Amino acid sequence: MEPYELDALKAITTRPPRDYREISVAPVTPVIGAEVTGVDLARITDAQLAEIEAAFLDHHVLVFRDQEITVDDHKRFAGHFGELRPVNPPPEEGDPHVLEIRTSAGAGNVAGNAWHADGTADAEPSLGSMLYITETPEGDSGGDTLFANMHLAYEMLSPTMRGLLDGLTGIHDGAHSFRGYTVPANYEIPVNEHPVVVRHPVTGRPLLYVNQAYTSRIPQLSEDESDALLRMLFTVVAQRPMLHCRVRWTPGTLVFWDNRCVQHHATYDYYPHTRYGRRVAINGGPLKG
Repeated sequence: MEPYELDALKAITTRPPRDYREISVAPVTPVIGAEVTGVDLARITDAQLAEIEAAFLDHHVLVFRDQEITVDDHKRFAGHFGELRPVNPPPEEGDPHVLEIRTSAGAGNVAGNAWHADGTADAEPSLGSMLYITETPEGDSGGDTLFANMHLAYEMLSPTMRGLLDGLTGIHDGAHSFRGYTVPANYEIPVNEHPVVVRHPVTGRPLLYVNQAYTSRIPQLSEDESDALLRMLFTVVAQRPMLHCRVRWTPGTLVFWDNRCVQHHATYDYYPHTRYGRRVAINGGPLKG
């Protein structure tokens, strides 16, 4: 491991722990993710919310297990963090803020089965997503979700590479995620340009902001240079387990992740079984380098 990589890890793993009084927080790994206990999301208090907000900024991915919540409970919890984000494309029926995540038996693929962050082609990508899973594959086997810390992905790059990336932008194209598939007729295809390195709007900490699902081009480079650099950056996310945590779903689990500084990968390894959940997302704001 290079000295600058070790320094990036030490900066995260040596920070003093927070003193939680209303909830319990157990890290999933030293660098990303935490399981939160001692809270009922249907009856959450203001004091618990304040500590959840602090844990969210520290760990980026929060896991709440054994929750029994209604759609209204789910939306109410998400609403504490910001305005609810409409689903695009909107559902033909049902709540416009609730995306149903349903895998049918023997499906050829599932949504999210690649490293990505949700909706980065939008002008103002989401703050975060809350996915609540109620049905898991038969035998509770398979269907884990991987999450990657994009602060650390940036910080573990060499200083020279970080210097190259600062000031570059990426084109994020909503149609890019449908490669090989038919774009839904009612999908409003967004295309927007974001810095390759953005700063978290709350903490100010820099992070790598490109992903394989949406980022199609770095316009400051030639096409060949852009393709080569993006492939390298995508590989950093996919092939560095040090950046990751893995969440094993059980019925009644809700996971809340920071879409600004986290990528995720919905692993499809449970064919021919089914899975069901619902996701509520929260509006964010413009991203700045």
